[in-house]
Amino acid sequence: AANPPIPPAAVAGDARGRLHLEAREPGDYELVAASGRIRHARVPAVPRPLEVTGPWQVRFGPGRGAPAQTTFDPLVSWSQHPDAGIRFFSGEATYTKTVEIPRELLGKREPLHLDLGTVREMAEVRLNGKNLGTLWKPPFVVDIRDAAKAGANRLEVRVVNLWPNRLIGDEQLPEDSERNPDGTLKAWPRWLLEGQPSPAGRFTFTSWRLWKKDEALLPSGLLGPVTLRAVPRIRVPGS
Repeated sequence: AANPPIPPAAVAGDARGRLHLEAREPGDYELVAASGRIRHARVPAVPRPLEVTGPWQVRFGPGRGAPAQTTFDPLVSWSQHPDAGIRFFSGEATYTKTVEIPRELLGKREPLHLDLGTVREMAEVRLNGKNLGTLWKPPFVVDIRDAAKAGANRLEVRVVNLWPNRLIGDEQLPEDSERNPDGTLKAWPRWLLEGQPSPAGRFTFTSWRLWKKDEALLPSGLLGPVTLRAVPRIRVPGS
């Protein structure tokens, strides 16, 4: 499902209690306070967003079946990748690339939003080594102003998805334990009790098999589109 639309503007307060309108779109805005007082703010123009395109280097967490590193160009769901190790991967992967930020996007002390677009399911963002926090729900947007510089910037996006894809992937492999027809466990397998890997090459073990081999995989990873957007900050009159 697509992310819900991001509001065209938001209101933020500063340390002195003054209100500012942060706008993604130009226009005449009307702000209505809880008291009923109405204020107006006009945003004549906003800079054109800059799409972050080109190849991404992606490192996958070890021991889950995916290659250590690959290239995504363009961004695509792991569940649609031709490599089965990536298609059925569940866990953590880190996307990295060098992003060229034009000086004009940094000309004013206004927010510079990095919009990741669609993420399945959560993402941690680092820019030039600075941790900018974890995004766990839409909109997957973070202000990178304090970490950004004109020119080359190293962007890292660490993404985690959900478990069903790896569980579905393991169902493509031979059985490694005795099961009842409903998928419940008859007995704990000896290899598990002895702390050994699955003899069938499975990566997961569950006492109840909840997913079948032919079930649809979940979208996973950084799906984008990824964009940079300078957001004008307009002082709200009378605040």
